[in-house]
Parts: sequence; C-alpha cells; structure tokens
Amino acid sequence: MSSTAKRSSVPLIAVSVVVVLLVAVIGGELFVRQQIKSCLAGQLESELGSQVEVGLGLKPVLLSLVDKKVSSVTVDSDDARFGPAEGMVVHAEARDLNLTQSADSGGTIGSSSADIAWSTDGITRTLQSQGIGAIVSGVTSDASAGTLQFAVGALANLTVKPQVADGRVDFQTVDASILGLGIPTDLVDSVVGVLTDSLQAYPLDMTPTSLTVTDSGIELTLEGGQYTIPATQQNQNQQTPEGCSLVA
Repeated sequence: MSSTAKRSSVPLIAVSVVVVLLVAVIGGELFVRQQIKSCLAGQLESELGSQVEVGLGLKPVLLSLVDKKVSSVTVDSDDARFGPAEGMVVHAEARDLNLTQSADSGGTIGSSSADIAWSTDGITRTLQSQGIGAIVSGVTSDASAGTLQFAVGALANLTVKPQVADGRVDFQTVDASILGLGIPTDLVDSVVGVLTDSLQAYPLDMTPTSLTVTDSGIELTLEGGQYTIPATQQNQNQQTPEGCSLVA
C-alpha cells in the first residue's frame, strides 16, 4: 500500500472510531436512563399508591453513576391514592436528587412540587369505597362559588367549601338540609371526614399551598422541601426495584 493510500485511510479509521464511541455512549445513556427511571418509579410508587411514569432532567444520566445526583425528575400518575382518596391525577416534580443509598435511606430530594386534580368522579368513587356511596348519589362542583355539592338521596343536599389554611385543607359546611330541614350530623361528619382524610397526607412530605374548585372537581398545588426517600424494605416477597443496583 502506498503512503498516499495509508494517509487517506487514517481519517476514515478515525471517523469510524468516533462513530463507534458515539453509538456506545448513546446506547449506554439510554440504558442507564431507563434503569434509573425504573429505580425511581419503584421507590415513588409506594408514595403515590399507584403506578407512575417517571421522566428525567436534561443532565446526562451517565454522570449520575459517578456523582449519584439527578437534577430533576417528573412523576405522573393518572390514579394516585392519598389516604382513602381514589382517582387523583398527579403531576409532580422532584429537584436536586441525591441517589446515594444507605441502610436507612434510598436517597434525598432537595425540593418538590405537585399539581393534583381530583375530579367529582374520583370523589364519588372515594365515598363509595368508604361505604357512603349508597347514601350520596352524586357529586357536583360549582367553580364560581368554590363549593362541592353532594346529593344525599333524592331530596337532601350537602354543600361544602374546601380551602387551604395553615398548610392543610379544611372543608366548611355551607348548607346541609332536606327540604329546609337539617341533615343528620353523623352523615355530614362522615362525608366531611372522608374528604378531610383524603387531603391530609401527601407524598414527599409536601403541603398544600393553594386550592381551586373547578367545573370538574378540585385542583390542588403542593410544595415540599428536603425529603429523605425511605429505604426499600426487602423481604421474601419484595425485591429491590429494577435499576437501583446501578446507583447503589
């Protein structure tokens, strides 16, 4: 082979090496990204009580294998459960994650926020699951008044106004009557109790900052500070979430 031919083949070899390296890096990035998403999903599903979709920030996750840090994670669930609540749609974001694990911790989260939508259908399902559905025949919302109305049987109505006060959601009874007569206190307390219990415990130690009654239900905004992810409790029937071994 002439010296000219040798020189012309050098750039081709260099380009081939670069292409191979790029393919390896991209393939590794996609694999590790999926593994970390699986790990985080397994750890966060217990917080939301349902399966979740996890999205990672723009930081290359191959770097996370070195420093154990993830800039941000988005978490979405179409059927989250808080306490007795059912049918909550949640979009949450956790920021500044440190995935260093220990016997007592699955890592830490620097801060978090979430937007929650709880439809009147979800509220109805919740009441039914708590044994009140046979009494409450329907739930509607009035965005202009900021209230929820519960049809109790064919003639009675219960109207409550949810609001955020001192980092918690309270329900104020606006009206409770049957043809102008008062609804039994025990029934009112049962409905308000289920609603209150459903909106008192939140994932990642977040607390409510605002609440809006819409034409379809309730929209709630949460904010949270630093949080320690609980360590995975392993037993004979539970395995470490997929992918967690990469960042352990």
